[in-house]
Amino acid sequence: MMDTVNAPEMEPDGAQMTLLGHLNDLRVRITYAAAALFIGTLLGFAIAQPLLAYLMQPYVNSVPDSAAALQTLRPTEGIETFFKVALLFGAVLAMPWILYQVWLFISPALTPSEKKYIYVFIPGSLALFLLGISFSWFVLVPAAINFLANFMQDVFRTEWTGQDYISFVVRMVFWIGVSFQMPIIVYVLARVGMVTAQALREQWRYAVVIIAVLAAIITPSIDPVTMLLTMGPLVVLYVFSILLAKVGQRQFERSMALDAV
Repeated sequence: MMDTVNAPEMEPDGAQMTLLGHLNDLRVRITYAAAALFIGTLLGFAIAQPLLAYLMQPYVNSVPDSAAALQTLRPTEGIETFFKVALLFGAVLAMPWILYQVWLFISPALTPSEKKYIYVFIPGSLALFLLGISFSWFVLVPAAINFLANFMQDVFRTEWTGQDYISFVVRMVFWIGVSFQMPIIVYVLARVGMVTAQALREQWRYAVVIIAVLAAIITPSIDPVTMLLTMGPLVVLYVFSILLAKVGQRQFERSMALDAV
């Protein structure tokens, strides 16, 4: 599965890769992932302006003034926002290749029968990432923006800056997409025997606390409505992850039983 040019050297007797070999392989994978992100960002520059106009739709729809515009308070704020939108597009475009590099890094630790799960890992991860982005954009972002833009209108006038608004939207959309990777990651870990469904069930209280912290990090806002909107799907994903962990655990136990025969 690994490319022959940059594959880490193995011991002649088939022994495991050394620590330096792992670090060198990690360097190669990070380099490839960064190159894909760079190329995707360059392509993002071509559509950053229409994409920025598209990202403004929840804000425009939430503010009574149809001519609502984002403010800039610093000379470089506009171009910084432009670059941020291009980077978001580059990250989404490069995600399949980044996931492939993650797989190439962990695949040497797997048996030949386990390596076939690349056909589950990459398509599943990509599908969940796109599902998370879609859920965030079409459900979470409009609800959060509408609530924040119309909060105490008789006291506050909604005139957000471009950097603050785009940072809010980009962070929520991208990290919700990343968070949706939870089920497939848990399944793979359970399939190789690193986690069990029972352990996940017993640690659900800690999981809720961690999810609350993640929701607070993802949403750069202290309002409870946005945080709860973010926590909801993550809790559901955790429950779904327990179910997938049970499936992966059974497959792991079955394969271990066959190996023992």
